[in-house]
Amino acid sequence: MSADHGSAVGDPHGTPLVVRSLGLVPYEDALEQQRALVAARQAGDTPDHLLLLEHPAVITVGVSGRGHSEHLLVSRAYLAEHGIDIHDVARGGDITYHGPGQIVGYPVMSLKPDRCDVRRYVSDLEEVLIRTAACFGVTAGRVAGMTGVWVGNEKLAAIGVRLSRWVTSHGFALNVATNLDHFRFIVPCGLERRGVTSLQRLLPTPPSLREVELALATEFASVFDRRVIP
Repeated sequence: MSADHGSAVGDPHGTPLVVRSLGLVPYEDALEQQRALVAARQAGDTPDHLLLLEHPAVITVGVSGRGHSEHLLVSRAYLAEHGIDIHDVARGGDITYHGPGQIVGYPVMSLKPDRCDVRRYVSDLEEVLIRTAACFGVTAGRVAGMTGVWVGNEKLAAIGVRLSRWVTSHGFALNVATNLDHFRFIVPCGLERRGVTSLQRLLPTPPSLREVELALATEFASVFDRRVIP
């Protein structure tokens, strides 16, 4: 993996995948990186990528959240006072929060020729996250009719994706040691009467972000039949 993560893992015959660990990246910078990678991947000028990073505190509103302003429970001015940015974005899904201690994964990969199925793609991302949680002894799963990964009634990981000519962007957010108090500013993913959780809350000794990134990369390569390259 790249700054990445060392030696190659995954299917030795799989499609190459570059995994990059970027640390703390402002949301707009990550969007720009994704746009550039999407264009390069569509042109065939770069292999598939998985970007793993954290964001400074930010709230993002997806396409389905545009008509639900009530899912933001405080004013934008209040967020600004607390140092939390807010962005309308071109992914699917409603409203969510990103912040330090949460690993955000942005796959920029081509689903051609044999994985051109949006539902399958989202289900595969859920599978990656379920397997990653299991690596640390947490039993997570799906909830019928809802995206993301859950432990009981609480969401451990959110998913919101965009596809352009079958090249993916945006992706998933896994709560490792996230400040869960910040979720009180929103109705997470537009789902009322459901909570959020994190590996830190679920485990007596939570894994480090580095450990979780390594597990994510390994499980991603396995589920998507990719070969992580240095």
